[in-house]
Amino acid sequence: MRILVLGFTGFLGSRVAEQVHALPGARLFGAGRSPAAEFGIDLATARPDRLATVLASVAPDAVINCAGATGGDATTLAEVNTRGAAVLCAALREGAPAARLVHLGSAAEYGPGTEGSLVTESAATRPVSVYGATKLAGTVAVSTSGLDAVVLRVGNPVGPGAPATGLPGRVAGLLREAGTDPEAVLRLGDLSAYRDFVDVRDVARAAVRAATAPGPLPRVLNIGGGRAVPVRDLVGGLARIAGFRGRVEEGGAGSGRSGGVSWQCSDITAAGEALDWRPAHGLDDSLAALWEEPCRLSSRRLEGDPAR
Repeated sequence: MRILVLGFTGFLGSRVAEQVHALPGARLFGAGRSPAAEFGIDLATARPDRLATVLASVAPDAVINCAGATGGDATTLAEVNTRGAAVLCAALREGAPAARLVHLGSAAEYGPGTEGSLVTESAATRPVSVYGATKLAGTVAVSTSGLDAVVLRVGNPVGPGAPATGLPGRVAGLLREAGTDPEAVLRLGDLSAYRDFVDVRDVARAAVRAATAPGPLPRVLNIGGGRAVPVRDLVGGLARIAGFRGRVEEGGAGSGRSGGVSWQCSDITAAGEALDWRPAHGLDDSLAALWEEPCRLSSRRLEGDPAR
């Protein structure tokens, strides 16, 4: 089986590539903006006809799109998350129309959840940020493309290699700087929100299962941990692992991607039924792996959207 992974050197993409590489009988093709990519592709600027030529030369059985932008202005987010998805669909229709497309979306597309409830794939989408809106537009482009395609709406990914553009990676970096100094102070934003954290390795496993599953799949599947966790607990867990002896102060600026969302938790029942998938890593395991393996990547504009 020939599988092309876009954004294959990023946080999510690198784990997906590992899973594909270990898949018996699979051949991995890597694409993205990184010099290490076998195929240099920037979805923010790619022309559909040229991308179609690349796809035709690869002749993939499946394409897993892990490319995306989580930061930057509205133009950057729209170019990558919305235009990129639309261009990829157009190129697939021309160059590899039989390939299955697995596109990584975001739980940010749903917007605020109701405390104590799980969000199913049929829930209304009400993104509160430009990021969420551009990811939702990308999902619409994929879902209406006419291709054999599925969007995986990913919760808050955490685990080994988490980038500093997301809270877990940023907190891990601050804790490394602080060391065991009892006078150290971590100044963070409001940590009272609840989030659905999911291990990056579990996301990768879901993506590969979606690429290789027989028969048609639902248009959208939630991929998350399946439970809401106080963000404060995540920070506290990392602090314990790091041996942090200082104090945490809340009150700084929150996330621009999800600052207006106090509760978010995905119902992952459909993914279990369609992919025989469930998360295998708990949050403690994810945080320990993050502490052991910090982010090794410098560029996050397109390679490996953390999905939140």
